[in-house]
Amino acid sequence: MSSRPELQAPPDIFYNDAEARKYTSSSRIIEIQAKLSERALELLALPDDDVPRLLLDIGCGSGLSGETLSENGHQWIGLDISQSMLNVALEREVEGDLLVGDMGQGLGLRPGVIDGAISISAVQWLCNADKSSHDPRLRLKAFFGSLYRCLARGARAVLQVYPENLAQRELILSFAMRAGFAGGVVVDFPHSTKSRKEYLVLTCGPPSINTSVPTGKGEDGESCSEDESSGDEENQTVSISDRHRPRKRQKITKKGKGREWILRKKEQRRRRGDDVHPDTKYTARKRKPRF
Repeated sequence: MSSRPELQAPPDIFYNDAEARKYTSSSRIIEIQAKLSERALELLALPDDDVPRLLLDIGCGSGLSGETLSENGHQWIGLDISQSMLNVALEREVEGDLLVGDMGQGLGLRPGVIDGAISISAVQWLCNADKSSHDPRLRLKAFFGSLYRCLARGARAVLQVYPENLAQRELILSFAMRAGFAGGVVVDFPHSTKSRKEYLVLTCGPPSINTSVPTGKGEDGESCSEDESSGDEENQTVSISDRHRPRKRQKITKKGKGREWILRKKEQRRRRGDDVHPDTKYTARKRKPRF
């Protein structure tokens, strides 16, 4: 059986009472969560003016990452699907406000009220269909759309993820771009199998100088530029800034748009997560003229 939790059971089932307490009592997990949260907060690049910000912790669990936000003087709201994890957070008397909810159904927050968002090891769960009604593309679309709406203009979201493969990383990033975000992927320690960490650094708004993607850390803890890690295309910092590239005009023959063209367009809409009618023998069939 795979060691990845998201491949073993849905999050609300995997993180039951026993697993939630085991997770929160592990000194190793606590140390890792603190480091990841500190790095995510650093990538948020909040103004250094000693003014508390209202931050969102997506997949907050038992509040380990929220403690880092509180220690830095910020207020926060935590969202998680596991009631057991939230119960442990209540027992630990964390300072944030806690919400139980499925991020794949949207965040349900008022537009423009959040100054920044972090997520530690949670977003990759959206790539799994835990129920027959779950479509990963629709869930990613709902999540990133609601996240974009609740963030203030120019605010950042830093999502630390463990994508299973390159295709899964590209799937997550593509839906973030379609929601309107600018940004890309920051990879820390790209050449280390054990220490490698990936962060989606997203900014609410169109690309600009302020939305440039930070560089990842190298083996010595210092910044690692793209030139230093350009030997491996998959391991370098990825910056996305050409979301609105002009589309090529499609040539239409004198016969018009045939069945092949329509099927191709329907498949493109399915990949975007749109609701598309199923293909039948009547698809693209020309209707008879009415008399």
